[in-house]
Amino acid sequence: MSLSQHKFQQKLLEFIEVCNDGYAILSADDKMLGCNQAFAGIFYQDQRKIQGLSFEQLMRLSFSEGKGIRFEIETIDEWLAQVQQKRRQNPFQLFEVNLTDDRWFLMSEQILPTGEMLIQAKEITKQKVLEHQLHSKVLTLSELALTDELTKVANRRCFVDSVEAELARCQRVDKPAALLLLDLDFFKSVNDSYGHQAGDEVLKATANRIKKALREYDIFGRIGGEEFAVFLTETDLATALHVAERIRGMLADFPVKAGRVELCVTTSIGIALTQGESNFEELYLQADSALYMAKRNGRNRAELFRLLDE
Repeated sequence: MSLSQHKFQQKLLEFIEVCNDGYAILSADDKMLGCNQAFAGIFYQDQRKIQGLSFEQLMRLSFSEGKGIRFEIETIDEWLAQVQQKRRQNPFQLFEVNLTDDRWFLMSEQILPTGEMLIQAKEITKQKVLEHQLHSKVLTLSELALTDELTKVANRRCFVDSVEAELARCQRVDKPAALLLLDLDFFKSVNDSYGHQAGDEVLKATANRIKKALREYDIFGRIGGEEFAVFLTETDLATALHVAERIRGMLADFPVKAGRVELCVTTSIGIALTQGESNFEELYLQADSALYMAKRNGRNRAELFRLLDE
């Protein structure tokens, strides 16, 4: 080895020793030939202490002390069995590791033809935090796009999409379903007499009460203004009428507190049942027609859509 090559290797070792990235070299039989302190620090160890340890011994030490790698498993034997199936299967591997102190590292393993393995560990905690924040923002924006801001139930777009999917499923399995269209009676007078804040309280209370009257798998949304809609999957006429009456009673029998006043709120309900290859637009028009009848016949009631020849 020439003098210049020797100096280069010495300088390389000096740089590795002070580098923030962790470096380690394992022998062909998976024993630690050497590492810098940055790598040993991942396991809260001194680099001299882990010299000569096998990969398995290092992992068992980390597990027993609860420092280093976060093991999402009950026993170290189970974890080792899973990992050993994948280790050294490819000459190069790249993966992320979460530590018990919530740091994240990007690990790379490079295997030489002679079997030695070079491991590099680069901290990516800041990137993972930003990634998590971005993911949370995306979820929030997605939720806002599908949720009515005031009542926190599905908005019209989300409701229609959900109903269309469930309606298609009901038709495939030949099961009945029903669409309920609800409109609060004389809601404009609430805003005119008590203000829009009182109106908002009425809408929020209405949404909460309707949710309590429904089954977990029923689809519920705010269509717009004071209009709500419910899709009852795999539901016959008797059940649809029963649910509509339960909703009507829960609203009419218990006043809504809006500020300092208590308001009696009632709703008119139009009901449409699926008939053969019904689509959402047809069901909506039928339920809307039945809702008009409920309004015309005195409000605070439910009406079923019926064909003229029925």
